[in-house]
Amino acid sequence: MSITDYSDSNLPKMKCVIIDGDVMTIKPKQQAYAQTKLEPKVIDNVRLAKNNAKPRLSILGMGYVGLVTAACFSELGYQVIGADPDKTKIDTLSRGEVPIVEPGLSELLQQAKSENRLSATTDVIDAVLKSDVSLISVGTPSDDSGSCNIRYLQQAAKQIGQALKMKNNYHLIIFRSTVPPKTCREYLIPLIEMHSGKTRGLGFGVCFNPEFLRESSAIEDFFNPPKTVIGCLDKRSGDYAAKLYQAIPGEPIMCSLEAAEFVKYVDNAWHAVKVSFANEIGRLCKSVGVNSHQVMEIFKQDTKLNISANYLMPGFAYGGSCLPKDTSGILSLAARNGVDLPLIRSLAETNDRHIGHALELIERRGPRSVGIVGYSFKAGTDDLRESPSIRLAAALEKLGYQVYYYDPNLCTELKQQRLHQAGAKLPGQYCKNSNVLIRQSDLIVVAHQDAYAESIANKAMARKPLLDLMGLCESSRKNQNYQGLCW
Repeated sequence: MSITDYSDSNLPKMKCVIIDGDVMTIKPKQQAYAQTKLEPKVIDNVRLAKNNAKPRLSILGMGYVGLVTAACFSELGYQVIGADPDKTKIDTLSRGEVPIVEPGLSELLQQAKSENRLSATTDVIDAVLKSDVSLISVGTPSDDSGSCNIRYLQQAAKQIGQALKMKNNYHLIIFRSTVPPKTCREYLIPLIEMHSGKTRGLGFGVCFNPEFLRESSAIEDFFNPPKTVIGCLDKRSGDYAAKLYQAIPGEPIMCSLEAAEFVKYVDNAWHAVKVSFANEIGRLCKSVGVNSHQVMEIFKQDTKLNISANYLMPGFAYGGSCLPKDTSGILSLAARNGVDLPLIRSLAETNDRHIGHALELIERRGPRSVGIVGYSFKAGTDDLRESPSIRLAAALEKLGYQVYYYDPNLCTELKQQRLHQAGAKLPGQYCKNSNVLIRQSDLIVVAHQDAYAESIANKAMARKPLLDLMGLCESSRKNQNYQGLCW
C-alpha cells in the first residue's frame, strides 16, 4: 500500500491510497450538513458542468429510493429531473402528491417544486439529454429462482445509451439499484456503449453508489449516512461523483465497481443475520426461563467484537424490500459459484419459524378473534412488502380465526381506496380506530414499536390478553394479560 498526493487544475488537492493497484481517494473532511434547519449548503469548487455551475441531475426511477434521492439533492440546491415511465407516478408528483409514507419527504418535495428545482417526466431519454449526471434507482426484484432480475436496469442502460448518442458532452452515470457484483461491468456498461456508440471513460463515466436509506428515516440517513460508498470505473468518474456529496459529512469510500455492488448485499445479509440470531436466542432463553433481553443487553456491551447494537434485540420477524430479497440474491450468487453458505441459507427458515412461534403462542391462548396493531413491515412506513404481520394474519385466517388490524398509515378511507384500486387484497378486516380493534378482538398482537402502538397496548392490556412481538411493553411482564414473544 502506498499513499501519494495528486493535483488537478479543477480539483482541490487530495490524498490517494493505492491498494493492490486500486485507487482509493481520501477527501478532506467536510462540514456536516445542517440537518436541523435543512438549509442548502453552498458547495464550493464544483466544476462539473458548463460555467462552473452545479451539474443538473436526472433521477431514473421514482420509487422509494428515487423519490428520496430527488428530494434530498434538490434540497442541496441541485436542479433535478425525476424520470419514470409510469405515468401514474409522474402525474401524482406533478399534482404535488407523494405516493409513499416517509417522514419529511412531502415537505422537501413541495419546497423543491415551489422553488423550481424539481420536475418530473415520463421521457427518460429527454431527462438524460437535459442533465449532466444520471442516478439510476430502478427496481431489481427477485425472479422465480431467487436471482436478481436486472431487466429494468438493462432497459434504463439502453435508454441512457440512446440519449448519449445525441450528446457531445461527457455524462456521468451512477447506478444505485442493488445488484450482484460485475453487473455494471459485464451487462450495463456494454449496453450503454452499444446504444451510444461511445467508449466508457471517454464519452461517459460510470459509478456504483449503493444507498443505505432506512424506510421511515431515509431523509436523515441521506444527510447523515453511515457511509458513502462510490465504486468507480475510473478516477474521473469517482472524482465527479464524490463532489455531489461534498456537503454530506464523512469522506466517501472510493473502491471498485464490484466492491461497491457487493457491499449492499453483504450489509443486508448481515442485518438479516443479526435479527434472526437475536430471535433464536430469545426463543432458547424463554424455553429455559432466562431473561432474553437481559442476556442480549450484556451481549451488546461488547462493541469491540460484536460490532453494533443495531438489530440485536429479540423481536418479531424481519420483512421489507431489502432483507428477504438480498439474502435470496446472495444465496443465488453463491450457488452459481459453488459456495455453500449454511447460515444465510437458514435465514428464511428461521424467520418463518419465528412467525410460526408467534402463531403457536396465539393458539395456546385460544382466542376466536385476533387484533393486530401494525400491518406495514415496520412502523413509520406504509410499505407492505414481505410484512411479517400480514404473513401472520394470513396464517391465522387459514386456521379459521377472525383477524382485525389497525395501522395509522393504512387505516384511512383514502389509503384503503388506493389499496383497492391497486388490487391489493389484505387478510383481515381493517378498523378505523384502535377502540374498534380492541372491542372486536379477543387477543391483541402488537407488531409495531412506536408511541401509537405502546398507547394501544397499554389500553388493551387492562381488558384483553396481549402478545408483544416487539418488546414494547416489557415493563408489564407481571401483568397477567401480558405475554412477550420470546422474553
